[in-house]
Amino acid sequence: MRKGILFSLLALTVFGCMVGPNYRRPAVETPPSWRFEEKEAREVANTAWWEQFDDPVLNELIRNALKENKDVKIAAARVEEFAGRYRTTRAPLLPQVGAGAVAGRSRATERGPSPIDGTINPANDFQIFLNANWEIDLWGKLRRATEAARADLLSTEEGRRTVILTLVTSVANGYVSLRDLDMQLEIAKRTAKSRQESYNLFQLRFRRGTISELELNQVKSEYEQALTTIPLIEKIIAQHENLFSVLLGRNPGPIPRGRMIDELVLPAVPAALPSDLLTNRPDIRQAEQDLIAANARIGVARSQYFPAISLTSSFGYASTDLSKLFSGPARVWSYAAPLTAPIFTAGAISGQVKSAKAAQQQALLRYEQVIQTAFREVDDALIDQKRSREQLEIEAQRVITLRNYARIARLRFDSGYTSYIEVLDAERSLFNAELFHAQTKGILFQALVNLYKAIGGGWVMEAGRMATVH
Repeated sequence: MRKGILFSLLALTVFGCMVGPNYRRPAVETPPSWRFEEKEAREVANTAWWEQFDDPVLNELIRNALKENKDVKIAAARVEEFAGRYRTTRAPLLPQVGAGAVAGRSRATERGPSPIDGTINPANDFQIFLNANWEIDLWGKLRRATEAARADLLSTEEGRRTVILTLVTSVANGYVSLRDLDMQLEIAKRTAKSRQESYNLFQLRFRRGTISELELNQVKSEYEQALTTIPLIEKIIAQHENLFSVLLGRNPGPIPRGRMIDELVLPAVPAALPSDLLTNRPDIRQAEQDLIAANARIGVARSQYFPAISLTSSFGYASTDLSKLFSGPARVWSYAAPLTAPIFTAGAISGQVKSAKAAQQQALLRYEQVIQTAFREVDDALIDQKRSREQLEIEAQRVITLRNYARIARLRFDSGYTSYIEVLDAERSLFNAELFHAQTKGILFQALVNLYKAIGGGWVMEAGRMATVH
């Protein structure tokens, strides 16, 4: 009989009605295709795409960052925190059992207003007992709270993956930026050296009286202009290295280099449909779990309108004689089923329900906003990489043209057909074109990195496994 009652109560707890709305994924307007399509896109979004750069140094830097970055460690600890919260929230679904024991001795006054028999004074007190408490979840309050806690846990896990996604792409972009700046520094030093040689030559010509002081100062100013570019680029490199060091979870310092930017292999363009983002991007999955949690908390708030039933019981032994503690007359027990119900709360419960609904609406709007942002980021990255390729090709041709222009201008000056102003103009244009060409190459690499970041995919899971391996 008692087992039947217990089973019935358990069934009510597990299968009883649950107030509040059940979650359904909101309908999202998804474009059928991207505004800009890349015909040569490949299914590579689930691979460790950074290995396509073919630079072992970059691969090692990403591995170190995944193991040592502080944001990743904070995110992992946050997951553990919410795992503990989930277990705590889920626990009341099952009976809570405790135990206790008392052993003591006490003396009462024999001359007070209620004197006692002196033959039993002082007296011993021995007790041992078990107690249990179980709230019957008739309306689903505990199950809704557990549903919300589980969604919170999954949300923090997706948050950890978002941190990993951002970290990997930040390391890749940071490395590309460093190699881009290294190339610019090399161009600046090469240009400065060439202009120094020209300046030395013009000093000799000035001493011989074959050129004017004006022409000498023109050459000197161009040489000094190239020199001023060097410390500026070196400063930016040092600052980038310091920022990069933080990504690696260590103090500021130099960053190892591998291949030059001209030697890095451009990663393939990843393929993905707009609908894929709903499952590929961890920030979208995180926003959906936040929505699930907010939806469940409406049920938690609404359940407070209904009566709450708990089962409480205790069983044990109490005696003044330790040798007779476990005898029949020393047995004590009790059980009860208290019921509580709200009658007048001055709007407290309705206020909580209203607050929970508003929070759910905010979560819904954030979910839709994150999806729209994801669509924009992918489209932007697709356009960026395509147009950057076109720009890079044009600038490469422009560099070739200006090198030829500078060579011809030098020959014309040496033959006496033109002034040195033409040479200065040609070399100045070539210097700027070479710098822009290096910068555009870095922009193209970063556009592809940002495309992998925008699309997401299985590579985030792979990176997550690397982050947990020590």
